[in-house]
Amino acid sequence: MNTLLLGKGEQQVHLNLKYANRHGLIAGATGTGKTVSLMTLAEGFSRQGVSVFITDIKGDISGLGVAGTPNDKLLKRAAEIGVEGYQTEANPVVFWDLAGIQGHALRTTVSEMGPTLLGRILGLNDTQSGILDIVFQLADDQGLLLLDLDDLRAMLNLVANERKEVSAKYGLISAQSLAAIQRSVLGLERDGSKDFLAEPALQLEDLMRTNLQGRGIINLLAANKLILTPNLYSSFLLWLLSELFENLPEVGDLDKPKLVFFIDEAHLLFEGCPAGLLKRIEQIMRLIRSKGVGVYFCSQFPDDIPNEILGQLGNRIQHALRAYTPRDQKAVKTAAETFVPNPKLVVSEVISQLAVGEALVSTLAEKGVPTMVERTLIAPPRCRMGPASPEELVAIRAQSPIGGKYDTLINRESAYERLNQRHTDETNGANTAQTTHSPATNEAEQGWLSELIFGNKRRQGLAETLSKQAARTVGNQLGKQILRGLLGGILGKSTRR
Repeated sequence: MNTLLLGKGEQQVHLNLKYANRHGLIAGATGTGKTVSLMTLAEGFSRQGVSVFITDIKGDISGLGVAGTPNDKLLKRAAEIGVEGYQTEANPVVFWDLAGIQGHALRTTVSEMGPTLLGRILGLNDTQSGILDIVFQLADDQGLLLLDLDDLRAMLNLVANERKEVSAKYGLISAQSLAAIQRSVLGLERDGSKDFLAEPALQLEDLMRTNLQGRGIINLLAANKLILTPNLYSSFLLWLLSELFENLPEVGDLDKPKLVFFIDEAHLLFEGCPAGLLKRIEQIMRLIRSKGVGVYFCSQFPDDIPNEILGQLGNRIQHALRAYTPRDQKAVKTAAETFVPNPKLVVSEVISQLAVGEALVSTLAEKGVPTMVERTLIAPPRCRMGPASPEELVAIRAQSPIGGKYDTLINRESAYERLNQRHTDETNGANTAQTTHSPATNEAEQGWLSELIFGNKRRQGLAETLSKQAARTVGNQLGKQILRGLLGGILGKSTRR
């Protein structure tokens, strides 16, 4: 049976890989050992040939790519738990970054993101989101690709210029709501997200690689800056889960997952989430396991996760919770109720007594039945339990199997270029029409101009007077400027510089 050793209570506690795609939860107060548990799990999956994706909020998970430093405390714990052949080693790691600075650029297009998630990133209300739906539909109807923010901005300008016509066909569009969307797009670009919505877009197979030794690649998303824009962070994760769900083939229950997805600060995924989108997340979580993907949420409290999702998380690692406030007491009660009772443990009391590196653990056994909760000493990872140094990060990135695949932006013809060309063609056509007149029209225009300047005696007298004045001041530059100014005024335009 393929299992991962998680730690030891009265006996060793394992995670059955066959049920690792039934999702999981790592919870606990700050400083109780959640990150170490995550690293132990990720490392174990990698050693079993399973690819891993992790959002690295604080940068401390980058130590997965560096061998740990052995010491007596680690060796003693490994021996106590019964970890066979324990020795420190690095894991195969690939770094990603939406901005393309701390890792390979991770991008998608505006079309692939879709109006619902894009509207969430932009922080739009229902009315503004409805207008964004219209923008996407108009682009589809006119065969215009929406790849980057330039394309989106060009479509918004098109709708603004043809607002009455578009409103008549697709629904009312207010100028105020349209302007609010345009401001939100500007803000998104100012936040440094312009290159995220661009090409080349991520190919999912690049997240599911193994190295030459058969170990699963651990993909780390640098999210220390991304977390400062929570809407973008949560919407990106929802997009990536949706892409996996929609594009991966059905595989049923495998002996081990194809990919395990760890989401840190998971509460951000659900804060302010509309009911329709929450229903979509619930559906994805229910069905994505049949695509060979397991999703593990990391958060302080179990009740950060909606009940509809929490009920689907079969593998639980619960670190200490401190019941100082009514909020904490409620979280302790929720955590205790989510475990299969163990007659030897009073879970609601033990949760607040757990030491750092200890956790209450329950996993899925044969036939997917949860095991009784057990107080567990978590096994130490073999990597560094701390961040990699800048020099180490550079060395790890230089060895990436992805190479320069995503390093250079691609800007192919899309809505922005097509609409610019359309405007140029219309302008050139209008200019051609203006200059292509019949001889009779030209003669009439010339006669009108002659009439305007010299056509009657009064105007001829005025012209003659002006000519005499100009002749008297022909050597004077100021006189020349006055003459040009008067003639320009008669013709309806000024030639002054």
